[in-house]
Amino acid sequence: MPPILGLTTSRGLLSPETTITLNELIEMSRVPIDLGDSRYREPLVRDARALADQLPAGSRVVLLGSIATEKYVDPLLEVFGQQLVFPEKFVGRGDMSRGGLMLRCAGSRLELDYVPVASAIRRGSRPPKLSPLKARA
Repeated sequence: MPPILGLTTSRGLLSPETTITLNELIEMSRVPIDLGDSRYREPLVRDARALADQLPAGSRVVLLGSIATEKYVDPLLEVFGQQLVFPEKFVGRGDMSRGGLMLRCAGSRLELDYVPVASAIRRGSRPPKLSPLKARA
């Protein structure tokens, strides 16, 4: 298993190096990210279980997407339980803010603190806006 996997609408977990054709992208766009839709849930759970079977004891699975919505978290918690962690500073942040936070941390070589999704507060007040990045010469 590659160290990074992306969650898709209908093809489960894929390596970032996976080539997706236009027809495959169109097919994926027709599948809603809905726990009630087996075309989404079944491939995700299948691949998560395959990954869980290959992980060494004590491994952590880091979720860098939305932790406030059940459509991502519930199937992954079902498989990974306490192994599923996320950056605690994601609470209350939207997509762009999470991305901005990760860019700032990567640029400063700072690792975010991770907490288990299962026992965390996943919804909270919006944190202060991130300060603008300084332009590089």
